[in-house]
Amino acid sequence: MKETDREAVATAVQRVAGMLQRPDQLDKVEQYRRREARKKASVEARLKAAIQSQLDGVRTGLSQLHSALSDVTDIQRSLADVSRDWRQSINTVESLKDVKDAVVRHSQLAAAVENLKNIFSVPEIVRETQDLIEQGALLQAHRKLMDLECSRDGLMYEQYRMDSGNTRDMTLIHGYFGSTQGLSDELAKQLWMVLQRSLVTVRRDPTLLVSVVRIIEREEKIDRRILDRKKQTGFVPPGRPKNWKEKMFAILDRTVTTRIEGTQADTRESDKMWLVRHLEIIRKYVLDDLIVAKNLMVQCFPPHYEIFRNLLSMYHQALSTRMQELASEDLEANEIVSLLTWVLNTYTSAEMMGNAELAPEVDVSTLEPLLSPDVVSELLDTYMSTLTSNIIAWLRKALETDKKDWLKETEPEADQDGYYQTTLPAIVFQMFEQNLQVAAQISEDLKTKVLVLCLQQMNSFLSRYKDETQSYKEQHLRDRQHPHCYVQYVIAIINNCQTFKESIVSLKRKYLKSDTEAGVSLSQPSMDGILDAIAKEGCGSLLEEVFLDLEQHLSELMTRKWLLGSNAVDTICVTVEDYFNDFAKIKKPYKKRMTAEAQRRVVLEYLRAVMQKRISFRSAEERKEGAERMVREAAQLRHLFRKLASGFGEDADGYCDTITAVAEVIKLTDPSLLYLEVSTLVSKYPDIRDDHIGALLAMRGDTSRDMKQTIIETLEQGPTQANPNYVPIFKEIVVPSLNVAKLLK
Repeated sequence: MKETDREAVATAVQRVAGMLQRPDQLDKVEQYRRREARKKASVEARLKAAIQSQLDGVRTGLSQLHSALSDVTDIQRSLADVSRDWRQSINTVESLKDVKDAVVRHSQLAAAVENLKNIFSVPEIVRETQDLIEQGALLQAHRKLMDLECSRDGLMYEQYRMDSGNTRDMTLIHGYFGSTQGLSDELAKQLWMVLQRSLVTVRRDPTLLVSVVRIIEREEKIDRRILDRKKQTGFVPPGRPKNWKEKMFAILDRTVTTRIEGTQADTRESDKMWLVRHLEIIRKYVLDDLIVAKNLMVQCFPPHYEIFRNLLSMYHQALSTRMQELASEDLEANEIVSLLTWVLNTYTSAEMMGNAELAPEVDVSTLEPLLSPDVVSELLDTYMSTLTSNIIAWLRKALETDKKDWLKETEPEADQDGYYQTTLPAIVFQMFEQNLQVAAQISEDLKTKVLVLCLQQMNSFLSRYKDETQSYKEQHLRDRQHPHCYVQYVIAIINNCQTFKESIVSLKRKYLKSDTEAGVSLSQPSMDGILDAIAKEGCGSLLEEVFLDLEQHLSELMTRKWLLGSNAVDTICVTVEDYFNDFAKIKKPYKKRMTAEAQRRVVLEYLRAVMQKRISFRSAEERKEGAERMVREAAQLRHLFRKLASGFGEDADGYCDTITAVAEVIKLTDPSLLYLEVSTLVSKYPDIRDDHIGALLAMRGDTSRDMKQTIIETLEQGPTQANPNYVPIFKEIVVPSLNVAKLLK
C-alpha cells in the first residue's frame, strides 16, 4: 500500500507540475481543483458499481450451489431405492423365463398362422407364377414370387429368432420353398432377355421395359430392407441380396460389347474394304442406339439410374476395346489410315458423337481417346514404314513402265499444248496426291510427314531417273537407228523435268501452310538441280544428234572448197532448222536454253574451223572474199537463230557477232592497222589467247614473223578489263597442233 501511495503521490505531483508551468496558471488553481474532484467522484462511483456487481454475482452463484447440493442428495437417495428394488426383483425375472419362451413360441405360431394359407398354397402359387412367367406377365409373376419369398423369409426369420443354431428346421423350411429360387432365376432370365433387346423393345413395347425396371427397383428396395435388418439381427434370407440393378448394368454392358463385335461381316480375304465397311456399320449402329437411348430409354428408367450416361460410357469403352483389338492386328497401310481416320476424326465428328441429336448430353471435348497416344504413335510409325516401302516400290514400277515406253516404235503422247510427255509425272504425283489426301484426313502433322517422305523419295527417284536417261542415251549411241523414236522420247523426258518442277511447287503450295514448315523447302533446290541436270543432259543429247549430222558440213568450213563456193552453211542452217522443228515440242524454259546452246555450239565450231588453219589466204582478194563470206554466213546464222528464238524476247545476235568481228581482222587491207584491229578484238573477247591470235594471223597469210611477234607481245603487256556480263567462248577452242612458236615461223 505504501508503494502504491508513493506512486499515486508522484503521479499527482507530475500532473500538478504539468498544470502549473506558467505564472498565469496559478489563477486557475481553484478551477483545476474542482475538475479533479469531479473526476475523482466519477471514478469512485464506477468502482463502487463494479464491486456491487461482483458481489451480486457471488451471491447468485452461492445460491445455485446450495440448490445443486440439494438435488444431488435427492438423486443419491433415489438411486439407492432403485438399487434396492432391483436386487429384490432378480429372482422374480428368472421366474418369468417360461413366460418369455411362451411369448417367442406364440410369435412363431402367429407367423405360421398368418402364412398358413400361403404355406398350403405354395405348390399352386409356384405353378401360377411359372405360367405367368411363360406368358410374359412379368409384373404379376413377380408379385406372386414376392409373396412366396415373404412367407419363406418370415418363417425362417422366426425360426432364426427362436433357435438360430437349429439348421434342421431351417433346412426344412428352405426345402419346402425350394421352387422359389428356381422361379426367381427364371424370372431373372426373362428380365435379362428383355434388357438385351432393350433398344428394340423400347421402340415396340416400352411398357414391357418399364415393367422390367419396376421389378428391378422393387428387388433393390427389398435388398436394402434386408441389409438394414441384417445389421440388427444378423439374419439374411437365402438368395439375398439379389443385386439385380448391378446385374442389369452388367447385362447391358455385355449387350453393347456383343453388338459392337458383331458388326464385322467380312474379312480381308473376302473383301478388301472389310475394315471400312466394319467401321461404317459401327458408326451407324452406335449413333442410332444412342439417339434411341437419349430420346426413349431415359423415359423408362428412374433419373437416378442415369441410363444414358451409363450407356454412353459402355459404348465408349466397348469401342475403345474394339479399336485396341483392331490396332493389334497386322493391318495394311490403307487399313491403318481407315482406322486412325475413324478414331481421330469420325468418332468426334457430327457424323457420330458430335451429332446435334446427341447434344447437349454428349460433349465430345470430355470424351477420352479411343486409342492411347502410344498406340496411335505405333500405328503411325507402322504406316509411315509401310508407306515408305510402298512409295519406293511404286516409283520403281512407274520408272520401269516409263523405260518400256521409251523403246516403243510410236511417238509419245502430247499434252493439250502439243508438248511431248510421258505418263510418269502424272502417275507419280497422282500417287503422292492420293497419299497426302489420305494423310490430311488423319492429322496435319501426318500430312506434313507424308509430304516430307514423298519429297525425300522424289529426290532419290530423280537420281535413278537421271541414271536411266543416261543409260538410254548410251544405248542409242551404240546404235543410232534404235530406239526408233529416240529424239521424241528425249524431248518427252526434258518436258517431264519441267512438269516435275511445277508439280513439286504445286504440291508444296497445296499441302504446306508455310514454305519453311518442317524444313521441306530445303529439298527443293536439290531436286531442281537434278531436274535441270537431267534436262541439260537431254538437251545435250539432242544437240549431239544435230552435230553428228552436221559434222561433215562443219569440216568443210574454212577450206579451199568453202572459199570456192561451198554451201556448207546453207546445209547447216537447213539441218538445224529441221531438227528444231521437232524441238518445238520442247517446253519453253528448256527450248530457250537449247536454242542459245545450239547457237553457241554452231558459232564455236565455226570459230574452231577458223583456228585450225584449214586455209591460208594467198592474196588480199582472197582475204576480202573470205571475210565477206564469213560476214554473210554470220548474218545467215543470225537470221536462223533469231527465227528459232522468236518468242523468247532475248537478243540472239551475241555469238554470231563474234564471227563478224573475226572477219573484220581478216578483211583488213592495211597491215599497219592490224594491231589496232586485233587489240579491238581482244578487248571485246578477253578470253582470246595468244595461240588464237597466232592462228588468225596465220590464216591471213600476209603477216611477217616480226609483226606477229610484235602484236602478240604488245597485247600481252596491256591486259584488258573483262566485261562482267561477257560469256567466254574462245577458251573452249583449242589449237591442238599449232602453237605460237610454229605460227611465228
